[in-house]
Amino acid sequence: MLSAESAALVRATLPAVAGALDEITTRFYASMFHDRPELLDGMFNRGNQASGVQRRALAGSIAGFAGALLENPDTRPDALLSRIAHKHAAVGVTDDQYTIVHKYLFGAIAEVLGDAVTPEVASAWDEVYWLMAGALISREALLYQEAGVRPGSWRPWTVVERRTETPDVVSFVLRPADGERAPRARAGQYVSVRVRMDDGAHQLRQYSLSSDPGGDLRRITVKRVPAGADGPEGEVSALLHDRVRDGDELLLSAPFGDVFLDDPVDATTPVVLVSAGIGCTPMTGILARLAALRSIRPVLVLHADRSPADHALRAETHDLVGQLRDARAVFWYERPGPEEPDARTGLMDLSGTRLPDDATVFLCGPLPFMREVRGQLLGAGVPARRIRYEVFGPDLWLPGTTG
Repeated sequence: MLSAESAALVRATLPAVAGALDEITTRFYASMFHDRPELLDGMFNRGNQASGVQRRALAGSIAGFAGALLENPDTRPDALLSRIAHKHAAVGVTDDQYTIVHKYLFGAIAEVLGDAVTPEVASAWDEVYWLMAGALISREALLYQEAGVRPGSWRPWTVVERRTETPDVVSFVLRPADGERAPRARAGQYVSVRVRMDDGAHQLRQYSLSSDPGGDLRRITVKRVPAGADGPEGEVSALLHDRVRDGDELLLSAPFGDVFLDDPVDATTPVVLVSAGIGCTPMTGILARLAALRSIRPVLVLHADRSPADHALRAETHDLVGQLRDARAVFWYERPGPEEPDARTGLMDLSGTRLPDDATVFLCGPLPFMREVRGQLLGAGVPARRIRYEVFGPDLWLPGTTG
């Protein structure tokens, strides 16, 4: 792993590098896109670039990886690497792009830190970069091999049903347009959708599979991303809501994602599905898979939303819970309604909820929600290793690298 000489230099310079990472990544992306604008066509999310989310995620992953190497020099932070590799595979990252990133990233480091980047310091951080890049390249190659696809492969799927779930959420049921079998997918995983925007550029977004992935049909459930403090309206979600109808075709990647249901038929480990807002989508996919398997596992569904009318897939959740032998659901609403007379009022509070022992917990929703609820789960005695979380978009929250 990281050599002793490089570890000493990285340890000494990590505070300075970490403190300057926002400026470094800002310059990195500006320089790279100036010279390689084609990377914005079908690779990088323009919305995340405009809001700064992508550069903050990159900064966090670099600092997290370096810190993990220093803390445990003989091991790699596999959870961090797995998450990044699945995200990269979903957008079709190729080996040569790591060389491009290296060139512009290290150019930005030299610009920002100036004389502090001695040849020895540059060499040490170069070692960190290629340890991370090499591990990701290997993992991504295996993911592509397992999926039976080349990087950047896109398959046309036909929309066989469009269904409005709530005023700002729409589901699309999809079937392979070529008539061939759907690729293997695991409940909880996601696909990338590739669309062409009005200016001719292609954009990709990831959407969880919100139905049982065991057959040849797939479903994605898309929330329209509103304009707000984090940036303008989501351009891809708006296009899907406004223009895609039954019979249209969408280009999808193979399924990826490292948070999924381990679903042997004889499994008995309890499952707890915790979500808020559109974070219900991977949970509904997991719940549907459990129902399809006629699982005997104890299942607890916990969901928080603004109101019953805003709760996408609410009726379906009730139906799936009813199909399982040992399952129950608890909902929280900020604005309760008569549709859910047994729901609790306000934000999710687990203090009055009995959690099954030794459960595997799946967690998805807005970052503030996940931080709060993860803390409640830990406080209730759930081990951190049993809490699996999914973040929509770049991962700005890396609890696995910070303990």
